Order: sequence, then structure tokens, then C-alpha cells
Amino acid sequence: MNKVILVLVTFLIATSLYADPQTKELINKSGDATVYPGKSELIIFDSTSVEVNESGLSYVNIHKLTKILTIDGAKKNAVIIFGYDPLSAYVDIKNVKVYHKSGDITELDMTKILDYPAPARGIYWGAREKMIEVGKLEPGDAIEVFMFRKGFTYALLQEEPEDEKYIPPMRGHYYDIVEFWSSNPVIEKVYQLTLPKDKTLQYEFYNGEVRSSVKPDGNNMIYTFSKSNYSQPKREPRMVASSDEFPKLLLSTSPDWFAKSVWFYGVNEDFGSFESTPAIDAKVAEILEGAENEMDSISRLTHWVADNIRYSGISMGCGEGFTLHKGEMTFSDRCGVCKDKAGMLITMLRAAGFESYAAMTMAGSRIDYIPADQFNHSITIVRLADSSYKILDPTWVPFVRELWSSLEQQQNYLMGVPEGADLLITPISDPKNHYLKIKGISEIKPDGTLVGEFTIDAEGQSDAAIRRMFTSNYINNWNRVLENELQSAHPRAEITEKEYSGPYSYMAEPLHIEIKYKIPDYAIVSEDEIIFTPLVVSNIFKRAMSHLYFKTDLETREYQFRDRCSRYVQLSETVSLPDSVSTAYLPFVSMMSGTGASFKGGFEIKNNTLSVGANLTFRKRVYDPEDWGSFSEAVATQNKLAEEPVILNIEK
Repeated sequence: MNKVILVLVTFLIATSLYADPQTKELINKSGDATVYPGKSELIIFDSTSVEVNESGLSYVNIHKLTKILTIDGAKKNAVIIFGYDPLSAYVDIKNVKVYHKSGDITELDMTKILDYPAPARGIYWGAREKMIEVGKLEPGDAIEVFMFRKGFTYALLQEEPEDEKYIPPMRGHYYDIVEFWSSNPVIEKVYQLTLPKDKTLQYEFYNGEVRSSVKPDGNNMIYTFSKSNYSQPKREPRMVASSDEFPKLLLSTSPDWFAKSVWFYGVNEDFGSFESTPAIDAKVAEILEGAENEMDSISRLTHWVADNIRYSGISMGCGEGFTLHKGEMTFSDRCGVCKDKAGMLITMLRAAGFESYAAMTMAGSRIDYIPADQFNHSITIVRLADSSYKILDPTWVPFVRELWSSLEQQQNYLMGVPEGADLLITPISDPKNHYLKIKGISEIKPDGTLVGEFTIDAEGQSDAAIRRMFTSNYINNWNRVLENELQSAHPRAEITEKEYSGPYSYMAEPLHIEIKYKIPDYAIVSEDEIIFTPLVVSNIFKRAMSHLYFKTDLETREYQFRDRCSRYVQLSETVSLPDSVSTAYLPFVSMMSGTGASFKGGFEIKNNTLSVGANLTFRKRVYDPEDWGSFSEAVATQNKLAEEPVILNIEK
């Protein structure tokens, strides 16, 4: 980048002055769509300055200059929006200027800022947005924004005097997570933190490099981090969260995860989140009547909460953020978000005599070791008779045979326990805990009609994926959704008989389905050949095999990738043929095994019968780049069985 431009960017960021001539010069020299092909806008600079006082209250000033490169960029920037939660944060759009490519400068009227409830779905916690309309923009225009914010992203326990409510829940401490990637190119980004000297700051930059400096300033220390000329690296299909692989800065004054654990425990105990009531005690006694042992009792309570507390969050005023709402309220309302479901289960477990606490986790991405608040989900832990802790998640297991969803394996979590705890990670679940077994017997008639039957047996998350066909549909649609699975292989498929275990009796036994069917014109039968694909390996019930949604054309991967769950798949079918046959073509498959997956299977022809089998093991939920070779090969092999037909010669 031209050094003159970088010096000018640095000057504007450092001064935050209304330096119109310098800003115009910078905009003119920064480049256009020909310099940044395929990009809709250019962030010339993005400056954040944070001042933290002894209480942890932070004052944040943001100064950002964005250049419009395309019509699409003009549309995206026609309105400026900042979201916030009024219970814990204050936002003020102080000034907005538009630098037109004609040379004119428009300063927006700040009295026209709108403040309105933010759109919401599922969680209605009173979030708001401040908006100001910029108006029509053209490529070459630029927008300069000055914004002030104080507070944090979680609501407090109760109303406080002005500014008091903006102090973080863990009083006296500060944390932040700063992303140094962007979907659009960035010429310069600066993050500066002014912190009292007596606050020890831990920080680490992940997945790249950043310029940094630390210098004293009276009773404060000033930490500065900056990065030039970058944009978001190209994402790979089905890779892990961008925050796991792309450059970011984590900062925290909290000493360690043990301190956070003890604090989280205390917040909820002091609030009385898990106090029971006579009504809750009576329901617990009803649920546990006839319970056979410790795990039976835990299972009954977990699934009652999972199935009976609807996921829906409304603004409760006090008790948001890290504080779990009281069990009495959740029990009465029969609704809440993850922390309410977790808190309801803790309340009921304690009422039953168990020792139980809350824990925090991050669904969808990794938690790194700097103790910043990298959490978006709340769960439950219970201490067993052998003194070990078991994790439970009533949010993720409605109509699922697990107590802790294996969709969350290899996921970090922090327990809120009186003795304190370090950051932990959930283990990999054995693939055979999530088996899917489809076994069929069929016959090809001389006219090409396929008649037969098959059974489906599933467990764990494979059970849940197929069971969801029923539990997410009205009963009068159940037959139709089953038939749709066969019709995905052939539109004329017809189910003649069926039988399945009760979809809602999921704790009694794993899912078992028996289907008899008829499919006219399934096989091509001529005087010389029979051409068809065995039904069981044609990727029916794909909903339980999410690995099949991966495209395998990538040769290598740079980043980790993830599937929904580890799993074991066993497919087998025996097909009776109308004539004596010999092999013309069979899809070639070979056994393979690697760190990501394995495959074993193939074809056999004997006594006018074709047998086909496939056994696949997918070993993890989160995979490393070196696992891709075996993973993609296993997926490609299974798809080959489904896509390449068997061709048999009829012997005369």
C-alpha cells in the first residue's frame, strides 16, 4: 500500500478530527472496484478506542470510513444501523458525513435518528436498534461515522442509577473479542484500550499476526493493536466457525476460568435461581414415581424439561444475562430460552435430592483459553453418586434419546461450581452410539417391478434425525413423509405395508421401522440386460446421513470442518433376479480407513441373487484438515453406490 495513504489513515484515526481535506485525499487515493474486484465496499479505516474505569464500565468511541465500490455496496449502506440492549448498553450515533465523488460533503441531521425495537424471533428481550437513513449513494462515495457506546452485551439483575447499569456483571473486569477479518477489504484497523494500571490484562491474537504496543499513561496503561491491508480469507464449504480459524484478538482482566466459574456459581445462588416450590416438588414426585435408579431419575427429569418447556424467550426485566431465571417462573410460564430450561432442570434435580449446577458453553464454535465471555448457551450439570459430574442439555434433547446432545461433542464448557472449575471439552461420542442400519430383501420381476421390504434401526442422533420425520409433522402426514423417502429414489414408489415403534415413546426403545413396498419400472429389463440400483444403497433416508450433503470436489482443506455428529452406517440388501445373470458392470468400491472415516463393502452375485453391503464409520463431529482425505473418500464411495447402476448380462 502507498505509504502516504497509510500515514494519512494513521493521522485521521489518531486525531478523529473532522479533517475534510485529508479525508477527501484519502478517499481519492484508496482505490476503486478495479483495485478490489468482486468487493462491494472498502473500509478505509476502522478505529475503536476504549476507556475502562475501575468499576469495569467502558466508554467506546468508534470512527469508521467506508468507501462505496459498487451499486450493491450503495444499497447496503443506504441505512446505518447499530443494535443494542437498553438494559445494559447505550449507543449514540454522534455524526455521519457523506463524501460524494463530486466533491460535495453532506452532514446528516442527527435529529432524524430513529430508535426502535429490533426485529426478533424466538427471543424477545427488548433489544433495540438506532438507525439513520443515509440516502442514495453512488460508487465512489464514502461514509464517515462517529459513534459512542457504553456498556456491555448482557443485561443486569436489576435497575440501577445512570451508568451503574452499564457496569459488567463481573464487576471491575473487562473483556472483549475483536475480529480482524471482514467480508470487505480493510486498509487499516486499530483497536486501542486504556485500562487502569492495577488491572492485569491477558490478551492473545489468534490465527495470524497483529502490530501491538503497550505504554504507560499516568495511572493507566494504553494497549494498541492494529492491522493493515486485509480481508476475510475465503471460507471453505462446511468449515467450522470463522472465529475458530480467522484472525481475532481476545482480551480479559479476569484472572482465569476458575474465577469465572466461582463467580457464575455465586451469581445464581445469590439470586435464588434454583429455589423450589410446593408445586415443583409435587411435579418432581409425580415424574419420579417408579424410577428405578439414579440415571433413570435424571433421565426422567431431563426429558420432562426438554419436552414440556417450550423454547421461547420474553423480556423478564431482572434476571437476564448470566443470571438464570427462577425455576418458579419458568415452571409457571412453561417457556424460556436455554438458560431457563437449564435452570428448570437444576431446580427439579435439587428438589429430587441431587446436587446440580449451571454451566456455560458456546454452541457452534470454539472457546479459546483467554477467559473472555465466549458463551452463547447454558446447560446443566449433576453430580452422580460416584462424585463425577454429568452434563445434561434439556434445550437440545426434545424427543432425543440422549441426555446430552452429541451434536455438541468436542465443545468447550465451563461449570459454575462452588469449588471452581477450569475450561473443559465434551468428548467424542463413539460412532456406534449413533448407528443407522437399513437391511433389505427385494426381488426384481420380469417387467422391472421391484418388490421388497426393509427394516430401519437407529440410535442416538441417527434415531433423532429419522424420528423427527414424525415428531415435526402432523400424524396424518406420517405415511406421506415415509413414502417421500422412497420416492426420492423413484417417483412411482408405493408403500404396501408399514410398521414402526411409537415416535413419541422415544425413551422406551430405539426407533425401528418395517416397510414393504412396490416400485413399478424400477429396473430396466431387456432381452440381454438388467440395469438397476439396489434400493437400500440409493441414499434413501439421507436425512440421517448428513455426511452425504458434503461435496467432495475439494482435494485438500486448510481449515477444520464439521459434520452434525459422529455416526456408524450399515446398509445391506439381497436382490433376487428374474434370470441367470453374469456381471457386465458393478460399481468398483474398495475398503479404506483413515483418521476421518472408513468404508467396507461391495457386491456379490451368487445363485441369481445380488448382495450388496456398505459399512461406514465417521469418527468425529469436528474434523482436522488431514481427516478430509478419508472422510471425502468414504462419502464419494457411498455416493458411487447410489449413482452408478448395476448392469448384469442375462444368460441364455
